Amino acid sequence: MLSILRIAALATTLVFSATPALANVITDWDTKAVAFVTPRMPAPVAARAVAMIDLAMFDAVNSIEPRYRPYLGAQTATAGTSQEAAAASAAANVMIALDPSAAADVKASLAAYLASLPDGAAKTNGIALGEAMAAKCVEARAKDGASAPDDYRPKTKPGVYIPTPPTLTPMWAKLTPFALSSPAQFRPKPPISLTSPQWTADYNEIKDYGGRTSAKRSAQQTEDARFWLMTGPQSTQPVVRQIVAAKNMSVVESARLVALAALAAADALIAVMDAKYYYEFWRPVTAIRNGDTYGNSATVRDATWLPIDNTPMHPEYPCAHCIASAAVASAIETVLGSADVPEFSMTSSTAPGVTHRWTNLWAYSNEISQARIWAGFHYRFSTVVGQEMGRNIGRYAAQNVLQPVAKKPS
Repeated sequence: MLSILRIAALATTLVFSATPALANVITDWDTKAVAFVTPRMPAPVAARAVAMIDLAMFDAVNSIEPRYRPYLGAQTATAGTSQEAAAASAAANVMIALDPSAAADVKASLAAYLASLPDGAAKTNGIALGEAMAAKCVEARAKDGASAPDDYRPKTKPGVYIPTPPTLTPMWAKLTPFALSSPAQFRPKPPISLTSPQWTADYNEIKDYGGRTSAKRSAQQTEDARFWLMTGPQSTQPVVRQIVAAKNMSVVESARLVALAALAAADALIAVMDAKYYYEFWRPVTAIRNGDTYGNSATVRDATWLPIDNTPMHPEYPCAHCIASAAVASAIETVLGSADVPEFSMTSSTAPGVTHRWTNLWAYSNEISQARIWAGFHYRFSTVVGQEMGRNIGRYAAQNVLQPVAKKPS
């Protein structure tokens, strides 16, 4: 545990001392936010944190240039208030609230950023505005259910052992969403029957291609599987940042798109945890080692089968990585009106030295869905359902929050 904390502390020091400038204050501080949460939090928790940070930045800059409906409410802003100071202050103060132990590093990074801005009332007012928006955002999420105890009940017969490491965020199934009306708003139909032709096909596909020692999986499929062992905001937010930069968006436009992507991903992970813990469907490693237990002669058991890496500790259905990437793709597509975008690229912390590039949002999302099959984590039907949920959630978010303010007739 101590070594993990030291690694996290080192990561924080590096992030807050040497983060390069990108398109503008929004993408700069979204980059810092993702780097801040990645060593500290599992994917669903990190997604919630980044959404809070990005929404606080949005409400701060939108108070200065009110082009969209605020998320939590606008704050009166003096003319000329610095958007840069407001956004940076909002982001930093949410980070400090999320992890007070990192306050010194975050404050140092904020001071360095603010030192690059001209002194005066514009900066002073911006700092105060950002602090107010951060406090409002933190207060709004204080009782959203994120701090609820883990009360997940492992199911077994009296006296019979089952592996019981902590499952991932079972309380997320009851978390208050950012845009959805409830976690179950887009809950899918139940998983397919274990005697259906589709189950047989998907079982055998993942058994053949998702195994750790698979001879059928191609080199490219193996690369994709390892590349997308990276999850959470580090796998989604770089997409929207690069599009913002390529399209040279204004600060407030950037804040809106970045925040929409972040809250869509956060709500997607809330929704998927609702479905996962509602259906509690078994993972491929469990199914394949028990393929002879339910009367389907076409699903032959493999007693030693393992996926390419350790199976995530939560139920299988639907695919979480699929839903998050699809929600981000759908939110961006809804705002821009097209899935075709300027080229964006990504590197992965789980596949050093590899860069992947795309010019279409669904090519990116589809790659992730396929990769979860090649990794041995998800059946094909689960990736399809996850992607469809993500499409609906991203579209819903982009159509229902942070909407343009109607212009007054001249």
